[in-house]
Amino acid sequence: MGSGRAPGAGQGGPALMVVAGAACTSSSGMFIKLSEVNAGTAAFMRCALALVVLAPMAFVEYRRRGPRPLRLVALDLAAGALLGLDYVCWVQSIHDLGASIATLLLNVQLIVFPLLARFLTGVRLARRFWLTAPVLLTGIALAGGAIGDAEPGSDPASGVLFGTIAGVAFAGYLFLIRLGGAGGRGAGAQQPSAACPEETGPGTVPAAAPHTVLPVCTATFAAGVAAGGLGSLWTGVDLDPGWPAWGWLIPMAFLGQVLAWLLINPALARLAPDKGATLLLLQPVLALLFGVGFLAERPTPTQYAGCVLVVLAVWRTTRTDH
Repeated sequence: MGSGRAPGAGQGGPALMVVAGAACTSSSGMFIKLSEVNAGTAAFMRCALALVVLAPMAFVEYRRRGPRPLRLVALDLAAGALLGLDYVCWVQSIHDLGASIATLLLNVQLIVFPLLARFLTGVRLARRFWLTAPVLLTGIALAGGAIGDAEPGSDPASGVLFGTIAGVAFAGYLFLIRLGGAGGRGAGAQQPSAACPEETGPGTVPAAAPHTVLPVCTATFAAGVAAGGLGSLWTGVDLDPGWPAWGWLIPMAFLGQVLAWLLINPALARLAPDKGATLLLLQPVLALLFGVGFLAERPTPTQYAGCVLVVLAVWRTTRTDH
């Protein structure tokens, strides 16, 4: 007998979406550093510029599919507030450590995101996650310069602190977005068409298509408010940074905020939390290449060793899934 699963119902589709989204975000650190704006300005402008594109798309989706349930809108707003905190702290970490290492530090979400899913929604984590978590933490500490030597001219203490805060906030964002993508039923919930195809058949009313743009737009709005408020109190927000800053901020917003999250957000609800988090490894790996290749950043040997540990830990975590 056949399995009843439609072609493409596996995890290949959403996994590829997460990888593509991570690739879009990988250049954000490079654009931010080239723009030479402060943390508050970069974080706020990333969201404000993205809303120029997202708002009209969200309005069209609203007209076609109706409103999003209020409980899910609340999740989107809470997730966006965490994303705003992530953006401001991450940009400051870029200034302290460089775009490549600061982006690598976001990998702390590889531990925090699955733990949130485990303790708040009861999702079981694979044994290999618990075995590789200490290796991953060691690699992050080495890469950030908290252990060993840091790149000359960097500020490892401040950079690691803000990078860690950014990674924890990012994990909270991913958790809430995944929860909202599952319809608020729990982070382990799957879409009926993929997880329970046997529930569909003659006489069954198909579930309404989930919103894709509205959650991203709502979260981006909340992130802009949070980033603008925190940035105004901390570094200030320059509403007219001038050229060439605009030339770097605009593609950063469209690639790293609009396209990236339109790909990542709907895919996360269809993946196991540890796999969804680890697939985002592509982002810091490419960011490291961008930083070294285009920004002339030169991590030290111990920082490179930390990068290798991170890659090995994530490879070990996901190896049996391939």
